[in-house]
Amino acid sequence: MKDILVLGIESSCDETAASVVRNGREVLSNVISSQIALHTQYGGVVPELASRKHIENINTVIEQALSEAGVTLSDLDAVGVTYGPGLVGALLVGVAEAKAIAYAAKLPLVGVNHIEGHVCANLIEHPDLEPPFLCLIVSGGHTHLARMRDYGDFEILGRTRDDAAGEAFDKVARAIGLGYPGGPKIEKAAERGNPHAIEFPRGKVDGSPHDFSFSGMKSAVLNYLNHASMTGETVRQEDVAASFQAAVVDVLVSRAVGAAVELGQDKLVLAGGVASNGALRRAMAEACRREGITLYSPSPVYCTDNAAMIAVAAHYHYIRGERADWSLNAVPNLPLKGEML
Repeated sequence: MKDILVLGIESSCDETAASVVRNGREVLSNVISSQIALHTQYGGVVPELASRKHIENINTVIEQALSEAGVTLSDLDAVGVTYGPGLVGALLVGVAEAKAIAYAAKLPLVGVNHIEGHVCANLIEHPDLEPPFLCLIVSGGHTHLARMRDYGDFEILGRTRDDAAGEAFDKVARAIGLGYPGGPKIEKAAERGNPHAIEFPRGKVDGSPHDFSFSGMKSAVLNYLNHASMTGETVRQEDVAASFQAAVVDVLVSRAVGAAVELGQDKLVLAGGVASNGALRRAMAEACRREGITLYSPSPVYCTDNAAMIAVAAHYHYIRGERADWSLNAVPNLPLKGEML
């Protein structure tokens, strides 16, 4: 049976990435050009700057991905590209590039949902993993609890009603003076802190046991800092970081594992940038072990934005005969299939 080679392109935020994947599981190359150093000086991603950097980097990144994989455009079977959700200007760069390559090389074009890509990152290192399974998708812009019924088909069980978990990490990191990117900096500071020093609230949504809310937790941190400032109380940065991280992890683990038990799901998948957080991975592994649930999570390099996950997702759309036409456009608030906005 002929191998299927897919070129994946990812540019939804501040990473310009390209990857070649064989047969939906084997990564031949995975090139990522990060813009963290550029955006750190501004305390977060500046969309216009991100778009310009994508334009500067994307050709070089794709050429490197093809070279590392040892293939040319004529060897490819399809081009997959993230077309949402994400920053509209950043997405447009990747979509335009993918269209140009597909048109010039006479290749099928496949549009991929970025969040679906994060879930599919697990398929790279877990050859035994097949849907259906439950997945917790935790990133800077999204927190979803979903059941993947089949490739590309999701049933949304719950999602955040306000801030995403990663967004809350960034905002709290900024508030306690750690800077950007918040997630890794809070995790590092938390290693030196006491997770029980401050009891921050664990937000719940009445009538929606599978939904998330992190704005109250973020506000509690800000209130704690303001009170300490007014009373002259010393704030230990590491304790705030550890206590906040513990609260977020507690909510994510309890919701995900609770839903798995309730629904009789024996496979739970972690996905998204926040899935690289060590405290979350350890707590989730322990909770799943207690309940007899098999936990799957990608290596950290596949948790953050990358194009290998996009190529994997594109592969399964391609083999089902799904194609995008030349009208494919960036959709910054693109829902998962099965998700209501």
